[in-house]
Amino acid sequence: MSDLRDSGDAWVTASDGGRYWGRFGAAGLLIHDRDLDAILLQHRVTWSDHGDTWGIPGGARHEGESAIDGAIRESQEEAGIPDGAVIPRYTHVLDRGGWTYTTLIADVRTPFEPEITDPESHALAWVPVDEVTALPLHPAFAKSWELLRPLLASTPTVIVDAANVIGSVPDGWWRDRRGAAVRLRDRLTLLAANPAGVRAGFLDLPETETPGLERAYPDWIMITEGSARGIGGTEVVRVVDAAEVGDDAIVAVTEELAAAGAVTTIVTSDAELKVRVRAAGGTTTRGVKKLLKILPKLADSPDRPEEVEALPD
Repeated sequence: MSDLRDSGDAWVTASDGGRYWGRFGAAGLLIHDRDLDAILLQHRVTWSDHGDTWGIPGGARHEGESAIDGAIRESQEEAGIPDGAVIPRYTHVLDRGGWTYTTLIADVRTPFEPEITDPESHALAWVPVDEVTALPLHPAFAKSWELLRPLLASTPTVIVDAANVIGSVPDGWWRDRRGAAVRLRDRLTLLAANPAGVRAGFLDLPETETPGLERAYPDWIMITEGSARGIGGTEVVRVVDAAEVGDDAIVAVTEELAAAGAVTTIVTSDAELKVRVRAAGGTTTRGVKKLLKILPKLADSPDRPEEVEALPD
């Protein structure tokens, strides 16, 4: 927290009767360095709330500030985390009724060493994941750690069956398959670049597995075949050209990612392909209609609902 007080820097009483810091809620950053298999922890100063315990950098959100912006700002103020050093993966929300704490779970993009930049820390350290519980943890972080730890082990990834998605909308795509693939790639790019990410439910991760999981920021992969090959990817969408049959390429990519421990959601309405990707280690599947509901339109697209052919979800 900065020395310059903000209107959000105050204690509030939530519906559960507890007193919590942050008039507009609070947010923190759980950042994982995969090369070290360690997370960044802050040893809190004695005079702070639950002093002399270890927790993640975080603090009160400013009025009108998003949870992600608040988590990153607080971590920069407390640990000197450089701009652009993290890749968001998930947000998790603890709701106490009138007060929320949002944890941004992120990967290290660019390795860095934290530095103490305000008076709230005894120390900052990269702590190996297997050694976290050996430390005296802040009580709230201790409760959330076992819930959130499994999310660190895998990268959420969406694999899109481009031919199936394109073919589901009777918009004349057959006259220009390559152009239709470019438009789908560009719409996926808008979705992937959205700071709000997607609902965690789109990945079909059951609420019972991680209660409170709110948003997800997956990697996006689009598989093309035939005349759609060669369009190239973007900074946030990887395009894989199938050597021959698109379904075979989707299964191969799924197997590769599953071996690397990724959480994969395959978007297709092809019933046979759904069976194949699940056998290849895919985590979940989603029908084409689920994706089309959240895909942004391009600026030059007609402003009308997309007519989707009758396909299973």
